[in-house]
Amino acid sequence: MSKTIVITGSTDGIGKLVALKLAKEGHNVYIHGRNSEKLAKVLSEIKNDSDNPNVYGFVADFSDLKAVAKMGDEIAEALPKIDILINNAGIFKSPVNTTKDHLDIRFAVNYLAPYILTNKLLPSLKKGSNARIVNLSSAAQSAVKKGALIGKVSVPVSEAYAQSKLALTMWSFHLAKAQSDVSVVAVNPGSLLNTRMANEAYGQHWSPAEKGSDILYDLAITSEYADASGKYFDNDRGVFGNAHPDAYNASKIQDLLSITDEIIA
Repeated sequence: MSKTIVITGSTDGIGKLVALKLAKEGHNVYIHGRNSEKLAKVLSEIKNDSDNPNVYGFVADFSDLKAVAKMGDEIAEALPKIDILINNAGIFKSPVNTTKDHLDIRFAVNYLAPYILTNKLLPSLKKGSNARIVNLSSAAQSAVKKGALIGKVSVPVSEAYAQSKLALTMWSFHLAKAQSDVSVVAVNPGSLLNTRMANEAYGQHWSPAEKGSDILYDLAITSEYADASGKYFDNDRGVFGNAHPDAYNASKIQDLLSITDEIIA
């Protein structure tokens, strides 16, 4: 049975690869990009390569949280039922370090944007069939500091990235507990995959991009991971494992969510 699937950050890298794989299986796939011209090009590629006309796109710059909210409203209106949401969009290096709202761009794109989008789409996901949310975490996780999160304290790029990924993981675990009818999994898709992000950041890669897209596919679709909600998959080891200790600290998670809601408000 075909599913309705939304994948953010899917005009290149592992997001594009998993979108193509799902489209080839006949699913209704909705991709996202921040550039309308590139999005149109990738939509055409995926439709042609998959021989599936049911591939559509949405545009939003995830560093602009108002644009994220607008896209969330557009998707919710277009899709009253969603089966899978893969929050894949992410950023490490950037020409600019802060957003127009004076937030670190890594916190905005990697954590706040998926937080906003997911909450917009939850009603549609609750109507989905065995609905799943897959959140892209990382092996790099570092304790979230309020000053960095709210944009008052500047931290190095790698530290901001690691904090943003832990924030996403902490929220993922909270969401899994709060939503009994939607599965939520956090995943490190693999360190230094052969993607533009890794190559720009480190000038090298360790593994093919398909290592990451394959685990996203498995977590999103296969029956093997139907009961994985609230877990963290470490694809460097190929097993479920433990995230950063703060991801299991109820007090720290509550503090994070309180600050997050203040930022968004």
